[in-house]
Amino acid sequence: MQDKSNSYLFTSESVSEGHPDKMCDQISDAVLDECLKQDNMSRVACETAVGTGFAMVFGEITTNAKINYEEIIKKTITKIGYTNEEYGYTPDNIKIFNFIGKQSQDIKAGVDIALENRNDKSDDIIQQEGAGDQGMMFGYACDETSEKMPLAISLAHDLLKRLSIARKSKEITYLRPDSKSQVTLEYDENHKVTRVDTVLISTQHDENVTSNQMKNDLYQKIIKDVIDSNLLDSNTKIYINPSGRFVIGGPVGDAGLTGRKIIVDTYGGAAKHGGGAFSGKDPTKVDRSAAYAARHIAKNIIETKIANKVEVQLSYAIGKAEPVSIMINTFGSGKIKDSQIEKAVKNVFDLRPSAIISSLKLRNPIYEQTATYGHFGRNDLSLPWENTEFANDLEKFF
Repeated sequence: MQDKSNSYLFTSESVSEGHPDKMCDQISDAVLDECLKQDNMSRVACETAVGTGFAMVFGEITTNAKINYEEIIKKTITKIGYTNEEYGYTPDNIKIFNFIGKQSQDIKAGVDIALENRNDKSDDIIQQEGAGDQGMMFGYACDETSEKMPLAISLAHDLLKRLSIARKSKEITYLRPDSKSQVTLEYDENHKVTRVDTVLISTQHDENVTSNQMKNDLYQKIIKDVIDSNLLDSNTKIYINPSGRFVIGGPVGDAGLTGRKIIVDTYGGAAKHGGGAFSGKDPTKVDRSAAYAARHIAKNIIETKIANKVEVQLSYAIGKAEPVSIMINTFGSGKIKDSQIEKAVKNVFDLRPSAIISSLKLRNPIYEQTATYGHFGRNDLSLPWENTEFANDLEKFF
């Protein structure tokens, strides 16, 4: 009998595009994308709130773009799937509020010209732009999956992506847009996944479906389709809508706000988080761009096979171009010292905000697609921070 005295459990969750908070992330990023399509130098900090009978956008935007906020909100809600009057929330039965203002001139001045170059009249734009805020950002990568993400969050996302396909294709006819998933994995003493301990799916549904039908359909068509059968065993616990009914959902069931699912957006709790949300922010906000850069660094490190997992921390001061600090942590899995990897990173990656924006092409309108099912490990999307083109350059320093 296998000794499990040193085994442990780890859990991650995901939420669908119909979850109220995720609806807000998508609306905020749809506004950002439209601004960037028309004016790629737009400064955007767009927040969204939804609740019974309303959707509201607010925040600070400075742009030459002409934005029809009502049209963007209604189009996003329709795409998500809130089109049936029975859901209690559709584009045509809500009030829309717009409280968008303009970016503070004090913040703008600090971003336009970095602290290092306030008295420098050169044309080096990369050197002159400063960070749009202070803070610390984390990136992470590991060798648990081909996309170099923790398995628990990858499975949680994949369950809901599969559920969304089943809903939109009418493969399962009674599903509604709001849903959540949660996956608990068991690890052995060597930090290797041995099995799936628990799978939880809570999904909004039509009134007339029975609990038994849902349990059978979601196990046979969703769970078994997504999770490797070798990880499921007779002791795996499966919970489908453990609260019972889930007819009332979306903004009618719960209010939503941009930026309230930051762990879902990143690594499912497997790595630290600086606390800054992504959605609705243009790339001068290092909450977003530096988090993407940190993931880019981490993934390239893992590609070199110098470590099994790595966490990268970057920190910035508002108005300053160069990061205040860079930290590499391989959790003891590195074949060389973390400090040596850190030196290689400093030599290979330019981490000034404008350099990040340029190298990762962050002025392109690519953001709405990231607002659901995670910003990282997305093999279904072509995201520049998922590329590993710097792995060979890093290896030269090892």
